[in-house]
Amino acid sequence: MVRLAPDAGRLARRSGDPRSQAPSAGSVPMDEIVLTAETGRSTGTRPSRRSRTAGNIPAVLYGLQQDPVTVSVGWPELRRAITTEAGLNAIIHLEVGGQRHMSIVKEIQRHPVRRDVLHVDFVRIDPDQDVTVDVAIVMVGEAKEVTDNDGMVDQNLFTLSINAAPDNIPTEIKVDISDLTIGDSVRVGDLVLPERVTTDVDPNEAVAVGMITRSTLEAMAAEEAAEEAALAAEEAALAAELGAEGEDGEPAEGADEASDEDSGADAQ
Repeated sequence: MVRLAPDAGRLARRSGDPRSQAPSAGSVPMDEIVLTAETGRSTGTRPSRRSRTAGNIPAVLYGLQQDPVTVSVGWPELRRAITTEAGLNAIIHLEVGGQRHMSIVKEIQRHPVRRDVLHVDFVRIDPDQDVTVDVAIVMVGEAKEVTDNDGMVDQNLFTLSINAAPDNIPTEIKVDISDLTIGDSVRVGDLVLPERVTTDVDPNEAVAVGMITRSTLEAMAAEEAAEEAALAAEEAALAAELGAEGEDGEPAEGADEASDEDSGADAQ
């Protein structure tokens, strides 16, 4: 069974699932999800396959220096739990054997071809301690100067590892690219993080870069090659013209000597 916070409930109701009715605002805090896990599952490949066939996903809960617990969770409930606005960073209150554990999804293992969920790792978290999670980076705005010059914005970093309290994890980090120019970049140090949110990522790491597209570079190279070819042809034509003028305007070789000899003979 999964109980969704109001926002998550609205998201699930749009999918038409009758089990997605949200509780009253006072029963579950905003952005919190309660997910019931079954204990006592057998480990190994065959038992795990049978569990998935029955609609349950094998999972493990660990962290906070407590013993790990092997559990299983219903796939429909898990799917709704991880498709709220918070995504994989949603705070999940995992009920195991009558006890509730605050946790987040640490890892989801999927089939390499079918992409079916094979296994889930839940990690316990302390509400009074920061957690480290990856948050999506979303570009906003239009880099008009880049597009006007036949360029493109290349996003190099799609997620950012951040440190934040469990109740203060942002759903995304927005980066405004409106002022980006060709050859310019937005770096991690330029990002505006919410209050009480930090990152250990190198501040000089590029998030987005304004660059010329390959097709534009190829067109520029072709244009430059054509200009160089035209200039070479012009220089060759000029050289040929100057050579022709030299042949027409200068006396043939030996003509001056013959003229001098004739003059001397007349004088005698």
